[in-house]
Amino acid sequence: MRHDEKGVSMTLEERITFDNEKCSGRPTIRNMRIRVSDILEMLAQNVSSEEILHDFPDLEAEDILACLHYAARRVAIGRVAA
Repeated sequence: MRHDEKGVSMTLEERITFDNEKCSGRPTIRNMRIRVSDILEMLAQNVSSEEILHDFPDLEAEDILACLHYAARRVAIGRVAA
């Protein structure tokens, strides 16, 4: 568990935020205008975590882990066939 810029501890789940006023309500990282989908897409294109962190200096390594955690949880949601 890490602390945000105000010293408040954050879980991976808390790092992913939703705000209808930002990015059309899509999941973002810590209320910034950095979408989870953008980070996942970069990882899928073999961009290293180090390069992502360099390109987005406001991100933390735990933010990238939070994106992966979010994606894993979304995939694990069961669907009932109708």
